[in-house]
Amino acid sequence: MKAKLEALAALIADYREGEVAKPDADHVERWVRQFDADEREPVLDELLRIWPAFYLKRQVVEQFLQRKLTDASLVGANPAEFWARATVLDIQLRGGSQCAMRELLRPLLQHATGLSLGACGGGDRFIYFDDILFTGDRIERDLSAWVPKAPSVAHVDIIVFAAHAYGRYQLEEKLKKLGQAAGKSISFSLQPEYVLENRRTHRDDADVLWPVSLPAGAERFAAGATGFVPRSPGRVSKLFPSEPRRHLVEQALLKAGLKIVGFSRDPSPVVRPLGYGPFGVGFGSLLLTHRNCPNNAPLAFWWGDPTKPSSHPLGKWYPLVPRKPYDNGYDF
Repeated sequence: MKAKLEALAALIADYREGEVAKPDADHVERWVRQFDADEREPVLDELLRIWPAFYLKRQVVEQFLQRKLTDASLVGANPAEFWARATVLDIQLRGGSQCAMRELLRPLLQHATGLSLGACGGGDRFIYFDDILFTGDRIERDLSAWVPKAPSVAHVDIIVFAAHAYGRYQLEEKLKKLGQAAGKSISFSLQPEYVLENRRTHRDDADVLWPVSLPAGAERFAAGATGFVPRSPGRVSKLFPSEPRRHLVEQALLKAGLKIVGFSRDPSPVVRPLGYGPFGVGFGSLLLTHRNCPNNAPLAFWWGDPTKPSSHPLGKWYPLVPRKPYDNGYDF
């Protein structure tokens, strides 16, 4: 057990580096002991198996940006010429992921092309970088605010490390109308490096947490048009090769999330046990970055503030990867 605690701490060692204490085995143990005894080791085992690919270290994000700088399908045969005329957008209304990616891009661009980021632009090509597309709402809001100020003719490449299939579909449908509504000829291209399945019609193959059943206390998440629809057990996904282990971990994180939701007397309807989301028991993403944990991930990962007293809702759960909110407060 100790070796697994140390291994998980080492895996997330650069999480919010300089902002929160560096994770160690004691930190991971304090977190995992909040689960039932028979759930603790399986939860550790699955995170140790999944997060080497789903926890995006700084180095992974840098390598992604480096690939895009010379990706012929984007920049053609002459990267320096492309980037000299392309404008890398800085238009994110909430959050810091785009700004952080621009900062990582600066030295990589200089090294690859000899160009400074500030000197680029002037053409009709615009690049919107972000790390992960979950629902697509944030990107849609950012671009909706930008389009009225944009040139009358432009093309926007939306480049993300990973996109969830339902959010990708929703965003592409909204973007089809965006330029036209503003009376401009603006086209959009969404280019994720990886796509993760999370559409309700494809739930049996979901690459997010999607339980086959609800534990006691979760009945309220089954009601109405946005209610929980179970997946069928037994299908092998990219995420979980073992159905018994998947079920155990989904139920452990779901029960923990239900407990956390119960800390509030009047939780927001988007706050669901497996993460903020529009339906079911939550989004269920297991993707996170070195910079922050998304609120679309299970509440059990990120909810809580150890500096709060145990009587406060935030003091009732100890987070593994404490989330940095957009507005320095939780909309719970």
